[in-house]
Amino acid sequence: MRIFSGIQPTGEKHLGNYIGAIRQYVASQEEAEPVICIVDLHSITVAYDPEDLRESTLSLAALLIASGLEPDRCTLFVQSHNPDHAQGAWLLSTVASFGELRRMVQFKDKSEQQEFISVGLFTYPVLQAADILLYQTDAVPVGEDQRQHVELTRDIAERFNSRYGETLVVPKVVTPKLGAKILDLQEPTKKMSTTGGTAQGTVQMLDEPDVIRKKIKSAVTDSGREVRRGEGKEGIENLISIMSVATGEEPEAIESRYEGAGYGDFKADVAEAVVELLAPIRARYRELRDEPAELHRLLAVGAEKARAASGPTLATMYERMGFARP
Repeated sequence: MRIFSGIQPTGEKHLGNYIGAIRQYVASQEEAEPVICIVDLHSITVAYDPEDLRESTLSLAALLIASGLEPDRCTLFVQSHNPDHAQGAWLLSTVASFGELRRMVQFKDKSEQQEFISVGLFTYPVLQAADILLYQTDAVPVGEDQRQHVELTRDIAERFNSRYGETLVVPKVVTPKLGAKILDLQEPTKKMSTTGGTAQGTVQMLDEPDVIRKKIKSAVTDSGREVRRGEGKEGIENLISIMSVATGEEPEAIESRYEGAGYGDFKADVAEAVVELLAPIRARYRELRDEPAELHRLLAVGAEKARAASGPTLATMYERMGFARP
């Protein structure tokens, strides 16, 4: 089964991103054929800095590889490295309606935050449809915020097939396997977030060990001493979830092991578990960033695999739409 996931290169990736999404991408290599796309073309639909985009794209690519995505077991590539996406989006724009795009909730939300509203922001879902359909994708794991876009992708695929003959796989929308919900260490009623969270409450994947220790040891808990989950124990429950993911130990076992121990020792152990979890990722990331030729080679391998997979679909689309091709 082929699955497709697109990842925006903007924003630093944090512990919540790793546990909730990136680890799932890595695990999917065991049971499916994942196509993982760093969607840099989507990033330019709103105001951005070109140098930041270039740096964040390479940084994300290195981080994904360092986290365990293997170019020979998946297709990992940068969207702009495969020109089929832009061509496919133009072809598909002729079978997407203005009314459908106008109803997209994300366009309404994002356009309210922009002084300048680009056409690209409006047609963003058509490019997303091309991203998915060019690879004859069977399933797209998305959260609720992206479900409407994938439903539109299904409609576009069905309309194309109806007009031009069976050409595109109509992908299923699937709910991704959920990792533990990781909350802000300083505001443990909110999700850990790069944009909406607190700096001290967000553990970045590339934080140095002492920074991680400091953040976790200063995590907001409560006035008690019991290491257990439950109402009013959001801060401790969050730390239990983090330790469970980092060590593979069940939450119940963690509660039992720290019975009567107090918060100081528990926080210190959680910090060390996270440091140990992220250490090999950070080390591999540094190697890749210090060897830009190797990183670019791996991305070139991914782009070649992506073009080999998308090319036949795009050629069939051109042929069935009536273009005179060489």
